[in-house]
Amino acid sequence: MESDGNFPLPPPFDEAVRRHEHELMRYLMRATRNREDALDMFQEMWLRAYRAWPTLASAEGLRPWLYRIATNLCLNRSRDRMRRARVVAEDAPEFATENSSVNGSNEGVIHLRDAIAALPRKQREAFVMRKFGGLDYEEIAAALACSPESARAGVYQALKKLRAAAGG
Repeated sequence: MESDGNFPLPPPFDEAVRRHEHELMRYLMRATRNREDALDMFQEMWLRAYRAWPTLASAEGLRPWLYRIATNLCLNRSRDRMRRARVVAEDAPEFATENSSVNGSNEGVIHLRDAIAALPRKQREAFVMRKFGGLDYEEIAAALACSPESARAGVYQALKKLRAAAGG
């Protein structure tokens, strides 16, 4: 891979993994709320990144590019679950509305998780990337294929809804 002189070359793949693996795993854990799913997507994300690595022109957009791959995997998972839920709902309506009980010791954390999960998809993704991933608005915009202003608005609206859900 050659640089055109304007942008630095992407780092070697193993260096990129070391640099971004922890934050991307945290992102997937928060996005899925399920360790096994997050681990599966984490492996799939790095496999996809490895396969596409030769096409990455520069290190400039590496971080948002990795978040985009992770986000796409989350979207695919969500679509797959919706399809399965429809099939289950059509076949056996009593299984479609499964409730889980929660102990009272983590109620505040669970309430926040539920409130984040209830956000519209783009707001939730922008919020998680900003507040838990530490991405700036340009990186979020690149990952979500939107403008930085739209990313900023998504985070703002998410915060507004979360404050309202918390009663403040």
